[in-house]
Amino acid sequence: MIIKKGDFSHPQVQNLIRIHLNGMHKNTPIENSFALDISHLQKENISFYTLWHDDELLGCGAIQELSPMHAEIKSMRTHPNHLRKGIASELLKYFLKISKQRNYKKVSLETGKGAHFEAAIHLYQKFGFIKGKAFAEYTESEHNHFFHLSLINDELKI
Repeated sequence: MIIKKGDFSHPQVQNLIRIHLNGMHKNTPIENSFALDISHLQKENISFYTLWHDDELLGCGAIQELSPMHAEIKSMRTHPNHLRKGIASELLKYFLKISKQRNYKKVSLETGKGAHFEAAIHLYQKFGFIKGKAFAEYTESEHNHFFHLSLINDELKI
């Protein structure tokens, strides 16, 4: 497996982002869904990565710099053909490694509520993320959770 910068012109990348958006909109009301489309993933403060095995896309995700000390993990998605194979764990490890390299002190994320999001929530908690308050421009609702991980004095086991 290899993780590399995402190529938004690649058909597999476009398809996985489409799968991601459809899944988010299916499981969360549109006004409470904060999944990013291709145009929003291409902002200067967002780094988008893909995980591949040979020529097959396994997953994708992004890390957004909110400030020089705070980042957000965005739009993580495992391809449906590769669920429960550790793809999300590999991407999350990579994003935490990047966060340490960039000297972020805190990493946050927003995710949905309900059965569709249980595996993701379990993953974030396994990595030490703690449920907390809304951040950045988010507002709390019955449809989302917010998780935070402090990187201060924290030796990440990645």
